[in-house]
Amino acid sequence: MPGLLGKKIGMTSVFSAEGKNIPCTVIEVGPCVVTQVKTVETDGYDALQLGFGEQKAKHCTKPELGHFEKAGVTPKRYLAEFKGFEGEHKAGDVITVDMFTESDFVDVVGVSKGKGYQGVVKRHGFGGVGQSTHGQDDRLRAPGSVGACSYPAKVFKGMRMAGQMGNKQVTVQNLQVIKVIPEHNLIMLKGSIPGSKGSIISIEK
Repeated sequence: MPGLLGKKIGMTSVFSAEGKNIPCTVIEVGPCVVTQVKTVETDGYDALQLGFGEQKAKHCTKPELGHFEKAGVTPKRYLAEFKGFEGEHKAGDVITVDMFTESDFVDVVGVSKGKGYQGVVKRHGFGGVGQSTHGQDDRLRAPGSVGACSYPAKVFKGMRMAGQMGNKQVTVQNLQVIKVIPEHNLIMLKGSIPGSKGSIISIEK
């Protein structure tokens, strides 16, 4: 699906025509520059490679510098591919937030906030033992049994245990576009999106 790269600014709220207070996420979307046009003849599929954010040339490798020079654009910090764009595009074209309109529904892909190493109660919502007597004072948040004793005599893959929580790619679908502010490259989406302030996300129609 066609989309753009952006940066999460933060959250706010707006009032609807009915007087309801709607929580919104503000995102700086684009402008994104086309750094490569992929076609079925050359790459086996149709897509546009978009670049977002400026990057100093000294922080790029020589192949990256050659790639940007071939496209006729300045070095970009983030690159991503999107399919489904309508019309003809060529390297160097700029795509702005104008491609979105109010009342559109979009999917947002981002990396969730990292929570570190967490137990099963916080990570998976376990209820805990629920008994603080009979020597169980230090086992309130323990996971309990995780496998059989004789057969199959192993712990199955995917068993919910303590471990790293967050810091994973998350997709939130069907978020409504509340407002588009093209003069500032901003878009307001209903609800929250994954990631912290300043994190890079992609928005797809």
